[in-house]
Amino acid sequence: MKALVFHGIGDIRLDSVEDPKIEQEHDAIVRLTASAICGTDLHMVRGTMGEMKPGTILGHEGVGVVEEVGKNVRNLNKGDRVVIPSTIACGSCSYCRAGYYSKCDVANPNGKDAGTAFYGGPKQTGPFNGLQAEYARVPYANVGLVKLPREVRDDQAIMVSDIFPTGYFGADMADIHAGSTVAVFGCGPVGQFAIASAMLMDAGRVIAIDHQQSRLDMARDQGAEVINFDEEDPVKAIKELTLGIGVDRAIDAVGVDAEHPQHGPAHQKSKDQAFSNEVQQVAPEQHPQGENWIPGSGPSQVLEWIVQSVAKAGTISIIGVYPEAMKTFPIGAAMSKNLTVRMGDCNHRKYAPKLVEMIRAGVTDPSRILTKIEPLTSALDAYKAFDLRKPGWLKVELRPTDSKAARQSA
Repeated sequence: MKALVFHGIGDIRLDSVEDPKIEQEHDAIVRLTASAICGTDLHMVRGTMGEMKPGTILGHEGVGVVEEVGKNVRNLNKGDRVVIPSTIACGSCSYCRAGYYSKCDVANPNGKDAGTAFYGGPKQTGPFNGLQAEYARVPYANVGLVKLPREVRDDQAIMVSDIFPTGYFGADMADIHAGSTVAVFGCGPVGQFAIASAMLMDAGRVIAIDHQQSRLDMARDQGAEVINFDEEDPVKAIKELTLGIGVDRAIDAVGVDAEHPQHGPAHQKSKDQAFSNEVQQVAPEQHPQGENWIPGSGPSQVLEWIVQSVAKAGTISIIGVYPEAMKTFPIGAAMSKNLTVRMGDCNHRKYAPKLVEMIRAGVTDPSRILTKIEPLTSALDAYKAFDLRKPGWLKVELRPTDSKAARQSA
């Protein structure tokens, strides 16, 4: 089969690899009909989220059709359409039973303290082969696959694999009430779903902060009040919009990309030279503080803005990705305002069934966030355009072709 494979820092390739097979009784094999590119994938390519194992298939978002199930997958049949939640969970441990699927005690083979297990990630997450491929092995498939009704299309369902649940999780952790004023920092795909989720929870006002005009335009189209931080101080603007009080709730949908002394790492300056035609080349992270700089080790601009922007006794929800090297948080300022801070990896499996039903019922249509659909064979070019944050490349779906079926019919 064809799959997008990590070979080294800055080096990913579309390779022919062996088809996956059932390895455990709770496994299933899924033929992917849709996958997607996520901003987290770029961190994997650059090595900023941990050591990647060469040969790992990338990608953690997928929709497909069940091809085969193991003996202990008793709730699925061949031919079922399914969405694959990004994080892997056993469904039986105390954390899974409490809804903390991302904190599963069993799924990560590196042990209970190794952290969240997910597809296409670094060594400490498994590693598990990802979903930017034609086929995938899904561990704990009886829990890790959610059936899709006929009314839910692939371009809607792919958003339920990761970014819609993550945005919803961020809004849920923020404890949004009817009438709450909410600020969402970062209007990328997850931020867009945080905005949408806040509105689904009856927020009174949503203020969206970014500096990419196309992203701000999408946020405005959702009904958010927008602030371009390149044009005005976001803290002052928020205070002006709220009579000097600040917002009740704030969601960080940015993460490590918001470090000082810039709004993003300096590698963004040379991205045009970071790719070749045949091999995806992403330059290792560079930074004005020198070659020994560790991503996530500096202060986060967005966290400083958020603490200043939230009203006293407000709540901060952090869903932006930070590596363990992150050391700085304005805890004194947060404490003096009696702020509540909540954060974590999304428990995708907890939210996926609810979101699928909301889509089926017509409550929301997540496909409006999708801006590009490309064949898997064009994945390298799609990565390049996505990494450059070109207008129109907010969220990219990849459509795998079934080379196995093509071989059998030839």
